[in-house]
Amino acid sequence: MVQTRRRLKSRTAWTAACLGVTLMALGACAQGPIAAVPTPGVSIETRIAQGPLKGVDEGAVLSFKNIPYAAPPVGDLRWRAPQAAPHWSEVRDASTYGDDCIQPRPAWDDTQSRLPTSEDCLSLNVWTPKHRTGGPAPVIVWIHGGGFIMGSGSQPIFDGARLAERGAVVVTFNYRLGRFGFFAHPALTAEAGAAPTGNYGLMDQVAALQWVHDNIAVLGGDPSRVTIMGQSAGGGSVLQLMNIQQAHGLFHRAIVQSGGGRDQWPDLKAAGDARSGESVGVAFASAQNLRNASAADLRAIPVDRIKGRLDLLTPEKDTFSGPIIDGKLVTTQVLSAFTRGAQADVPMIIGATDLELGVVPALFRGMVADRTIADMNIPRDSLTPLYGDRSTLNTYMPSELTFAEPARRLAALDAARNRPVWLYSFGYVPEEKRRDTAGAGHATDVPFSFDNLNRMKGSFSEADNRTAAALADYWVAFARDGRPDAADRPAWPRYDARTDRALLIGNDGVTVGPVPNTQRLDALGRLRDSLNAAPR
Repeated sequence: MVQTRRRLKSRTAWTAACLGVTLMALGACAQGPIAAVPTPGVSIETRIAQGPLKGVDEGAVLSFKNIPYAAPPVGDLRWRAPQAAPHWSEVRDASTYGDDCIQPRPAWDDTQSRLPTSEDCLSLNVWTPKHRTGGPAPVIVWIHGGGFIMGSGSQPIFDGARLAERGAVVVTFNYRLGRFGFFAHPALTAEAGAAPTGNYGLMDQVAALQWVHDNIAVLGGDPSRVTIMGQSAGGGSVLQLMNIQQAHGLFHRAIVQSGGGRDQWPDLKAAGDARSGESVGVAFASAQNLRNASAADLRAIPVDRIKGRLDLLTPEKDTFSGPIIDGKLVTTQVLSAFTRGAQADVPMIIGATDLELGVVPALFRGMVADRTIADMNIPRDSLTPLYGDRSTLNTYMPSELTFAEPARRLAALDAARNRPVWLYSFGYVPEEKRRDTAGAGHATDVPFSFDNLNRMKGSFSEADNRTAAALADYWVAFARDGRPDAADRPAWPRYDARTDRALLIGNDGVTVGPVPNTQRLDALGRLRDSLNAAPR
């Protein structure tokens, strides 16, 4: 039973943030205990399996923040799989966010949280509808992006209230980042034995989903209707969770926003001098003057050294691997799994923005294109004929090669097995920005997905807000019914490669039409396949 206490709501007043470029159940019951209707602006209490919580009534929704879903991964728990979440007996304040995971704070991305960072960061946040009819609500679990280096579940544009008002329980969470989240070394591999190693951030994601499965009914959610949804690295995480056996059964739909799909994660081990998760970890340890390091030696490395200078513009590839194919948790590249039909058989929405890296200034587009070509080991000469000139290639190739082509390919592979999948292309630019912006850049769809334009800098028109409302309606309908049917919205048919049609969210409205630039996408796909760049 929820109790009410008169208290002014105490929350951090966030400055609305503009979107920069982001490159890459003990005591539970099925109906949930939230039955009393608290007065807006006062504290509310409820109890989950771990102990009592004090959250906030936000009007149409109730929020509970900074709930630990695993033990703090500090001291001897650094670079270990997440351990059981703590319990408490006193009422825990869940009115404000907890610390973010350790990460860089780039000045150029105003969408990031400015909360303190620490290793004690494995917490989640829940927004739940105050008035529910028809039983438990569908659940949307958001996985943030940021290149597995930065980001958090507490970023202002991820506030789940507007989606919760539509009838969904929304969960955001933190997971370990950078070398804290993705680090392999022979000493840690030996210590893990038959258990997974290296991908601690992904282990955190599975642990968060397990927490949702075990606890969300208490907070009004339906554990049999969980949608995982993510963008960029979060979208890539959704794709891998579809292939991680430990996650199967913990979610029932998937939304992938600009998640790639052809990424080549390194193996844990490799023959000779080939780059691997372990070889990169050994290089990092050597840089700390640790040779033949033990697990204890590694855990004694100071926090600042582990953090290093790593950020999206300084990837430190010699000493940071990112996610790896460890053989125990992550066992395959995404495209390989989809080609074999080995991914989770769940409904999926997948797509990308129409000009992912278009927000990169023209002066730097060549550099980004060169880096994309080098990373994917594709000769520039084979790409030039597809675009005609260098400027066009620099503008469109990174977007199409990295995001649009893989999204369409994965949709086609899903559809070929008669699995329900819907493809979209997001090309909407807010009216105020159209004079200077030709297309929708990477992550510009995220505040629309959450209907949170009010969390952004600048002014937004009625048309902008209508588009955000439409996208949020589609997402919640999908979470509710397993298909993106929404009242008063254009019908969105399942993807079929023979007709090759998608939902097009553009400046002229929301329509269904042919996938843009299909000839180029086909050629890019053939090129990558012919160069053996497709996952094994």
